[in-house]
Amino acid sequence: MPQRSAPEREFTMRFTSTPRGARLARRLVSHRLDDWGHPYTTPINETLTLITAELSANAVRHGHVPGRDFHVRLTLAEDVVRVEVTDTHTEKQPPSRPPATDSLSESGRGLLLVETLADDWGVSPRQAAPGKTVWAELHMQEQGHPRTHRVAPAPTNLDLLLTTASLLRDDLGSRPEDRCFD
Repeated sequence: MPQRSAPEREFTMRFTSTPRGARLARRLVSHRLDDWGHPYTTPINETLTLITAELSANAVRHGHVPGRDFHVRLTLAEDVVRVEVTDTHTEKQPPSRPPATDSLSESGRGLLLVETLADDWGVSPRQAAPGKTVWAELHMQEQGHPRTHRVAPAPTNLDLLLTTASLLRDDLGSRPEDRCFD
């Protein structure tokens, strides 16, 4: 893991290794970013929230060890926002490059999303205990917008990103009157 200067702001919390814990981690990261001056609808908040959702879901699904929790650490230092998700499962290491997925597959896109959305990401061994930390970083300008200009993914990947993002929002489509029927 690259060493950084001391963070200006930091949020750390332990979560149960359950879908509810993953959802809570995503929501608390979004709330913390809002508290730190990156409102809910800004690109930094939306992007880091989605990345946190993917990394937390992976920690629950692939890094779960019975009776063990996962940890989330969010830091803001200079012009970088970083999220780290640490679990206790050493054996299951994510690949350094996400594998190509079948467009009809119902899983296997989480790290593809992280790679597409983050300016940098990686995996490192957990410090002083078994496990691993998967981290992702976003670089910002002073106004809180991403500094890098990414090339838009191919239309099939964009559709995938939009569909995944809409599934992560609890409030959209959760009530019958919000659903559209053709």
